[in-house]
Amino acid sequence: MGEATAVFTRDGETWLPSVLSRGPWDERAQHGGAPGALLAHVAESAVDEPGWQLSRLSIELIKPVPVAPLTTRSDVHPARSTTRVTLKLLAGDVLVARAHALLVRGQPFELPAGLPGWEPAQLLPGPDDCTQRLLIPGMPTGVSFYQTAMEHRMARGNTAEPGPAAAWFRLAVPLIEGQSTSAAMRAVAAADFGNGLSWVLPADRYLFSNADLNVHLHRPPVGEWIGLSSATQPDGSGVGTTLSHLYDAGGPIGVAIQTLVMRERRDPS
Repeated sequence: MGEATAVFTRDGETWLPSVLSRGPWDERAQHGGAPGALLAHVAESAVDEPGWQLSRLSIELIKPVPVAPLTTRSDVHPARSTTRVTLKLLAGDVLVARAHALLVRGQPFELPAGLPGWEPAQLLPGPDDCTQRLLIPGMPTGVSFYQTAMEHRMARGNTAEPGPAAAWFRLAVPLIEGQSTSAAMRAVAAADFGNGLSWVLPADRYLFSNADLNVHLHRPPVGEWIGLSSATQPDGSGVGTTLSHLYDAGGPIGVAIQTLVMRERRDPS
């Protein structure tokens, strides 16, 4: 069997994940960005007219998504200006993720000059001026979505230390073999990195996996690079929240929020 060249391959109604989908916690389970981007693709495929854009994707990661054959089911609820899609991701008969997507029919108009917006207006430095890779202490190495499928460059912060940080992300391989990767798919694939980028607890002593991913996009990103400026708020209850502002090279494109399940690792002894 040759080296994997895409995160997923489609075989009829089945999605076959490669080793490039692997996550950081268990090599048998996928990184959340892989199934997230796949669900974005399925949601976008629910409308076949031009002019629609994925505005929101709310994903519940019910169980670890296995590196194993998957199927999707969807229900489409169309309207004049919006289309809502409910999606299920299954491994065999087991529901592993559920999502709700909102697509909006765009009606462009000219905005008045000088309107206020989010700050900062751009994530700087841009990807062409960044070289340092994102290295999360305690994360395993090897072929994975984090290490291999995604290229990353630090923009702000130091991931050797806990706290907020910013970085640029770009898919290094196609998400689906033989198909182009849409702008929204690229954004969702990158958005799931927020909790690792802005870690606050060391990965060798704690787990801080996200149980969901909620992405809101007010416009599709332009270009291959997606920027995240992320911060994590932990709590002693065992629940945390990561908020990421999303960018392309031209400015803000949306936000992402993750609910974190935080646990102390068991002492091997």
